[in-house]
Amino acid sequence: PRTKPRARDAILLLTDVFGLKLLQNKLLADSFARAGYLTIVPDLFAGSPAPSDINDPASANFSIPAFLAAHQPPVTDPIISAAIGYLRSDLNISQIAAAGYCFGGRYAFRAANPASVLGGADVAFAAHPSLLTNEEISGIVAPVSVAAADRDELLTAAQRANLEGLLLAGGERYQVATYGQTPHGFAVRANYSVESERFGKEGAFLQAVGWFDHFLGGSE
Repeated sequence: PRTKPRARDAILLLTDVFGLKLLQNKLLADSFARAGYLTIVPDLFAGSPAPSDINDPASANFSIPAFLAAHQPPVTDPIISAAIGYLRSDLNISQIAAAGYCFGGRYAFRAANPASVLGGADVAFAAHPSLLTNEEISGIVAPVSVAAADRDELLTAAQRANLEGLLLAGGERYQVATYGQTPHGFAVRANYSVESERFGKEGAFLQAVGWFDHFLGGSE
């Protein structure tokens, strides 16, 4: 970790559907802070994220399709735009990195296009992003790095190939790294008893920090 924080740069951490109630998301924010970045985590779900265990009988009435339908871009984009505005106007942050995971990965891409998210981010990282559209991939105007799982039903091998093809055609700086023997969610909720998942989570974090350090001007 750095001993000197970056005074004018910040990370906007965009979580998976489990939001601020998931311990691993809080620990991830702490890790970025230890890397020297002011890190804020907006509540994307108004205090009601998805339950951490959807198989729990207490979660019997939870519907993933209904939850996702309630948190589409018209609802989520303004939350992220407000967080960006807070960083730039209230905290005088000059450069913002968007780090998105799963659900939040889609919005890291959207934050890389100020036409989608007002204010925009200067650089973005997305780990196992879900629900991405071709337009969101092609629309980026900031460098984007992607950490993908090779066993991801939400970002399959064919979808990864399409993603990389669109990024290549778009002309913006990009990076796509696929971590072997990892499932969807590994960069947040890795099973540390499985070496490939532990390596993947640690590698994806270093990938994000290295990407941000490079495009935000290195260490201060």
